[in-house]
Amino acid sequence: MAQLIIRAGRTEGQYWRDLWHYRELFYVLAWRDVAVKYKQTVIGILWAFLQPFINSVLMTIIFSKLAGMTSVPGVPYFLLVFAAQMPWQFFSTSLASASQSLVNNSQLISKVYFPRMIIPASAVVTAMVDLLISFWLLAGLMAYFHFWPTWRLLLLPGLVLLAFVSALGPGLLITALNVKYRDFRYVIPYIIQAGFFISPVGYLTSKVAEKYSEKWLLVYSLNPMVGVIDGFRWAILGGRTEVYLPGFFLSLGVAGLLMWFGIWYFRRTERSFADVI
Repeated sequence: MAQLIIRAGRTEGQYWRDLWHYRELFYVLAWRDVAVKYKQTVIGILWAFLQPFINSVLMTIIFSKLAGMTSVPGVPYFLLVFAAQMPWQFFSTSLASASQSLVNNSQLISKVYFPRMIIPASAVVTAMVDLLISFWLLAGLMAYFHFWPTWRLLLLPGLVLLAFVSALGPGLLITALNVKYRDFRYVIPYIIQAGFFISPVGYLTSKVAEKYSEKWLLVYSLNPMVGVIDGFRWAILGGRTEVYLPGFFLSLGVAGLLMWFGIWYFRRTERSFADVI
């Protein structure tokens, strides 16, 4: 009698083919997360506009008015903050959503085989939708401030990809750890809060360079979001802000390393998810 055996591919190549084969599940999970996120809210998807706007207003008041931080000539401080708030909110939302994604889909994981990486990846894509929506608000703000983009804006898709890699790598690592060690659900908010203060969201990286030596600036750039945020500002603000290239490439390398390590650890522990979760 013939037997049908369904199992995960043993080779890396088979696994990536499985990811493509189950792409429709990826679309379904991503769309479900987008729909559920704003379900039963009064203003719905308008929250995707209000969240970065309100956060930018608060940061402008705190850093500009109270802390005395200054912008660069010709750039409103609010626009300086908003250009950094966009990638940071994407990163923080992605990390928070991806870290809980496997636990929140435990029933699906325990019943049927599919590449588990689809679940945290779909959580990051859901945050990407909010990022794309915030670009419309950015366009309105630039028109309001009579601030027009330059050719550098054409490089923004590459920086969005860098932001995606920077979020997915740590997301894969933490969600895999969270399956076995549920303590991480309490740790993640503190990681995000600490990451906010060590990322140049409300201030410029050049302010760090003024107070510390180049060696410490490189250490600061080990945070992959430093390169992402500086790149976003450089592209959106037409080059009026500087990008410390050694630090940018260091951030790029760290993002790539975290992506590799996140995939490696996720694949290493993936087979035990159904038993542990």
